[in-house]
Amino acid sequence: MKTFVIASNNPKKVNELNRILNPMGITAKTAKEMGVSLDDVEETGTTFVENARLKARAAFERTKLPCIADDSGLMVDALNGAPGVYSARYSGENATDSANNEKLLAELSEVQPARRTAKFVCVICCILENGKEIIAYGECIGTIATKPQGSDGFGYDPLFIVEGGKSFAQLSPEEKDKISHRGNAIRILKQQLSKEITQGEN
Repeated sequence: MKTFVIASNNPKKVNELNRILNPMGITAKTAKEMGVSLDDVEETGTTFVENARLKARAAFERTKLPCIADDSGLMVDALNGAPGVYSARYSGENATDSANNEKLLAELSEVQPARRTAKFVCVICCILENGKEIIAYGECIGTIATKPQGSDGFGYDPLFIVEGGKSFAQLSPEEKDKISHRGNAIRILKQQLSKEITQGEN
């Protein structure tokens, strides 16, 4: 099993990556699991690509192993794309999921259901052993509920409603993987990694 370091300590992200990458013979582990300490990377980028690249490059320079980092967020049409790259800290520097959700609901309190359209975006940056960079983009279209629904997932999952009327937080991990922004980005990454592996064998 080939090991990739994921520049995140979020176990749910690691699980999502492993569910899709394991069949390729790739396992994702946090730096901590590899016995390496990574400094927090200041996400100074103004796009998901820039922030994912910052985190992946920092992890690669520290470990010299293949690294994967993602930057993801929620973009709400009625809020001109906010919270966007600031999704994780929407309600402040020490934001919690519940505080972010409360702020989002407050910002949309006067917005009618038909205008509560949104999308989740995920950009994955993968740095291979030779330093080559792969960028994979995924998104998922949905709407924002008027109150939280479901108890699974994380972040804005209880508010993000997809086709069929369920929130991300009401889906099983397998159901979510099939349609989520991160699942879509990982599948694109998988395709690109497969090409790299094939070319390396020729």
